[in-house]
Amino acid sequence: MDYSATQKDFRQRKLQPNVRLRNTSVDGSNGSQLFEDTSGCGTQTSYHRNQHGGRQAAGSPGQSMLSDPMSNLAMAYGSSLASQGKEMMDKNLDRFIPISKLKYYFAVDTLYVGKKLGLLVFPYMHENWEVSYQQDTPVAPRFDVNAPDLYIPAMAFITYVLVAGLALGTQNRFTPELLGVHASSALVWLIMEVLAVLLSLYLVTVSTDLTTIDLLAFAGYKYVGMIVGLVAGLMFGRAAYYLSLLWCCAAIFVFMTRTLRLKLLSEAAAEGKLVRVARNQLRMYLTMCIAAAQPVFMYWFTYHLIR
Repeated sequence: MDYSATQKDFRQRKLQPNVRLRNTSVDGSNGSQLFEDTSGCGTQTSYHRNQHGGRQAAGSPGQSMLSDPMSNLAMAYGSSLASQGKEMMDKNLDRFIPISKLKYYFAVDTLYVGKKLGLLVFPYMHENWEVSYQQDTPVAPRFDVNAPDLYIPAMAFITYVLVAGLALGTQNRFTPELLGVHASSALVWLIMEVLAVLLSLYLVTVSTDLTTIDLLAFAGYKYVGMIVGLVAGLMFGRAAYYLSLLWCCAAIFVFMTRTLRLKLLSEAAAEGKLVRVARNQLRMYLTMCIAAAQPVFMYWFTYHLIR
């Protein structure tokens, strides 16, 4: 018996299970896996979730409500009601204060302001007081010194309040409350003056082309003379205040008389002779009353500021 051949066969039988096990492990790696590969599953799941969420967003109640014809009709009806309300408010407001025409009263330049201030202080040498027209509409104030504006009255009112605060400060009487009382009282009396003129025009049935803004502009021109009187009184004393205020009162009286006389008598030519004579007297009385009220207000608003 060959011992070496027997030993060789024994070694081969012993090594065969190991080789078979190694082949099994290698084949298992290529075949069935120990753990399932889930790397692509998460992407697919998130994709399905995004698709599901997109379908839910597309069918949300807000978008369905906006796409509803009834909601669109309600929105259109609401916008039409808002536009109609705005038009009605503008129409009713224009009866008293024509907001659309305010731009005309602020169409000024430096040359016009200088000429207008000179006319308010020295109206005695001015000859032509008629307002110029172009195609039945008055020209802008910067082209005609006789046209009324709101720039000078607004700036004069603000300057008057500042000068009044300065006068109170020089007398050690300045307080914000007292300055507010001066400003509010001057504004309230200005509005009451305009309303009184409108009521007078209505009671005497005078037909005129004067508007509410025209009356507000003419009533606001007196602040220019008030500022001149206050500045003169602060710089040179009480005597200078009275002299300068007296001059400015006479100037504003002449200015208002000559300006309003043309405005209030503009419709007189279309009336009969008897009617024209009677109403001309009323117009002249009303013009004189309006012009005479300006010096009274000028003195009343300034005398207590000069001591």
